[in-house]
Amino acid sequence: MELFVEISIKNYTYYNLTFVKYDYFCNSLRKFMKNFTVKELLDKSKEAVSQEIKIQGWVRSFRSNRFIALNDGSTIKNIQVVVDFEEFDPEILKKISTAASLSVRGEVVESQGAGQEIEVIAKNIEILGEANPEELQSTILQPKQHSLEKLREQAHLRFRTNTFSAIMRVRNSLMFGIHKYFNENGFVYINTPIITGSDAEGAGEMFSVTNFDLEKELPKDEEGKVDFAQDFFGKHTNLTVSGQLEGEVAAMGLGKIYTFGPTFRAENSNTARHLAEFWMIEPEMAFYNLDMNMDLAEDMLKYVIQYALDTCPDDMSFLAERFDKEQTQKPQNERSELNLMERLDYVLNNKFIRLTYTEAIDILQKSKHHQKGKFQYPIEGWGTDLQSEHERYLVEKHFKTPVILFDYPAHIKAFYMRMNEDGKTVRAMDILFPGIGEIVGGSQREERLEILDEKIEQFGIDKEELWWYRDTRKFGTVPHSGFGLGLERLVLFVTGMGNIRDVIPFPRTPKNAEF
Repeated sequence: MELFVEISIKNYTYYNLTFVKYDYFCNSLRKFMKNFTVKELLDKSKEAVSQEIKIQGWVRSFRSNRFIALNDGSTIKNIQVVVDFEEFDPEILKKISTAASLSVRGEVVESQGAGQEIEVIAKNIEILGEANPEELQSTILQPKQHSLEKLREQAHLRFRTNTFSAIMRVRNSLMFGIHKYFNENGFVYINTPIITGSDAEGAGEMFSVTNFDLEKELPKDEEGKVDFAQDFFGKHTNLTVSGQLEGEVAAMGLGKIYTFGPTFRAENSNTARHLAEFWMIEPEMAFYNLDMNMDLAEDMLKYVIQYALDTCPDDMSFLAERFDKEQTQKPQNERSELNLMERLDYVLNNKFIRLTYTEAIDILQKSKHHQKGKFQYPIEGWGTDLQSEHERYLVEKHFKTPVILFDYPAHIKAFYMRMNEDGKTVRAMDILFPGIGEIVGGSQREERLEILDEKIEQFGIDKEELWWYRDTRKFGTVPHSGFGLGLERLVLFVTGMGNIRDVIPFPRTPKNAEF
């Protein structure tokens, strides 16, 4: 509808119509538009009464050979279509079953029943696609409650369920809100490469990319190693774990940039928090120090969460109810003290606590949790690499608010982070959320070439491989910062889900690439 309006407006502008005529035309156009999504129709509500409309969707239920609950994925709500079975061919009615797809023409009327303001009196029904009732029984489209594990087994159908469709609409809203935030704040959107020859993290947990025929003997060099010089790219390449290094390069000419795309990690972690393929938002800002970096990350998180709440009220209401029901099934000590909406409101309305890694270690060592040996990974003192359980303790038990940790030991962080004057810590920061742990990781980047080279050597990275990255420190180097936000962890937090596999359309995990 919007596209048609826009094209028509351009045509009328060409004929130099007055603003009054232009406004009249728009109103007239809206009046006679007959194709609606379920969301558009429900949003119009009683304004649509008496209109002849066309609506399409999938049958959620068909009761008493008279009442069809129709849903098209535009909203979690259904529109009720009322059928006068005496006016329709019985053969058509036989084909109307749960999961079948229909195109309905009819008149919008005020509903006589409770729970909805309007309904559609069907005048014509076209069966677009049938659904075999017997085969339906073994699928998640059967109208009953299914486990999340069952939904994952039928990932090709779970978009048709209330839970997953609500999550996907919220995910969409968060993604759009992210783009909106950066666009409004003067950032340039950059597409960094998915195939790369560098390992941004220096961790080595990367998927190799090759054009070699793996069924044949691979070419070897003089040392007996695979000769990647004969491969497609002429060197060993991987799927990226981060677009950061390329993002830094772009920021050195454009000022403020962000990347938003898929990233990959070949980490054999079969947990509720890890994926092999996930989406990352990575801004990089020239002339930003760590404090400015933390300010930006906090502001962005609050903006996009609020955006999702504003644009997906029905989905969020449904997910909040689901969250509450799920909490009642957990042991008392594992239940969240706040419901989903309270948790989100708390993030939105409170400034994040900021403390150094050193202060965090002190708090954890003095905690009863540590003293009673309740941590799976004990705090062995300064230099301990914090685990999710430590991060969640700080957020959920000690402060009960989001926390930003900064100034980490250099040896547990990446080579590109700026060294502090103490020679022991780096200008790194992590944002910790309740129920999630780390949701954002970032730092002020090391802009001093001599110190960067020292770090590269310490981490055993080939300096020549990063010649282009090092060049940015030779020609007008500046302080700069950035961070990475995992989209799926953000969706986890906002939707209240417990497993990261349930917030991405097609999860990629160890031994799982079914769909």
